[in-house]
Amino acid sequence: MEKAVQNVLGILLAGGAGERLYPLTRHLAKPAVPFGGTYRIIDFILSNCVNSHIRRIFVLTQYKALELTRHIRDGWNIFSAELGEFIEVIPPMKRVHEDWYRGTADAVYQNIESIIAERPSQVLILSGDHIYKMDYREMLEWHRRNRADATLATIQIDPGEAYRFGVVEIDEHYQIVGFEEKPRHGNPFRSRFNPEMVSASMGVYLFETEVLLKALREDATNPHSSHDFGNDVLPKLIRQARVIAYDFHDLNMKAAKYWRDVGTLDAYYEANMDLVSITPELNLYDSNWPIRTRPQQSPPAKFVFAYEGRRMGVALDSIVSPGCIVSGGRVVRCVLSPHVRVNSYCDVQDSILLDGAQIGRYSRIRRAIIDTGTVVPEGSVIGFNPEEDRAKGYHVTDSGIVVVPMSQESFAVAGA
Repeated sequence: MEKAVQNVLGILLAGGAGERLYPLTRHLAKPAVPFGGTYRIIDFILSNCVNSHIRRIFVLTQYKALELTRHIRDGWNIFSAELGEFIEVIPPMKRVHEDWYRGTADAVYQNIESIIAERPSQVLILSGDHIYKMDYREMLEWHRRNRADATLATIQIDPGEAYRFGVVEIDEHYQIVGFEEKPRHGNPFRSRFNPEMVSASMGVYLFETEVLLKALREDATNPHSSHDFGNDVLPKLIRQARVIAYDFHDLNMKAAKYWRDVGTLDAYYEANMDLVSITPELNLYDSNWPIRTRPQQSPPAKFVFAYEGRRMGVALDSIVSPGCIVSGGRVVRCVLSPHVRVNSYCDVQDSILLDGAQIGRYSRIRRAIIDTGTVVPEGSVIGFNPEEDRAKGYHVTDSGIVVVPMSQESFAVAGA
């Protein structure tokens, strides 16, 4: 199967502004936001590519991409140019018109010359801000077996959740014959793979190269298009070409298929909290499908226990990254990114502490996201009173998650 992917080009769309993840994206592109302690969001898609032996990859960036570019440069320099492998970070260069990337399809269209130069048989289009495990070789095999012009990866979801997704109608030959974006009525298309479920688009597209190039050129000349794959290119293509649905095979091997769009603060919080449950829905410890990231030179995590009357430093049901120090504080059901420090007499619960966050003594925190480099003053109380949190300038989501943003001083120190 490895030979089958040698002439596939992967394109990761990593240019979104991530407005719904603000303030975490105030200084970062969404795919560069930390996730699961030591990772960035984009690491999961890049790991899928590498584990699937797709090693020719374009990463299309745009919004506040410096930290994302550095992360890829320092953490993903594992490709061999001698073997024809590469990962190219490509910002907008206005090679075909004078605008920045105007949509997902336009981002790929603006790099059409780079695609042609690589002469791939197929092009795999991926979103850089989803969390899941998938062997793209299985999708490629399905695509070729069904002689598809394009293949759309779908995931089975409950009909009651259809309003959140783009839902496809599939005939008996697995060809997509209808597409409905976020249906609000109570009878969405049922899935060909399971009639009790609906098949929703995962934002993973595999194209025969010539089919993709033709579709992009037609879309680029349409003045009424928003130049988006989901809204414009694919709905039109299903009327003109053989577009096949692929049913997502989850390598996570859990009861429910795991695919998360972490594009909102609440979704991001819940996906991180998935990792600290007793039986995590997403397995980070699978040696058969490793998740790579940029390695950091950090000491082991340290827990300072009780002495001279101080409380025990302890973390329960938590992820604790290298370089962390829990010094006489208590951490429960939390995700701690590298170099976090929780000081004496603190009680931190159900929270995400990003890189270098410092929690001052006697602080009480629950259901919060503490941004990179943030210094929480001694005696702080966060997550107990939404109105008080808002009055302090913190962001509070509809579900009550409190986000303490990075200060300008912390941003300067972090060098982002």
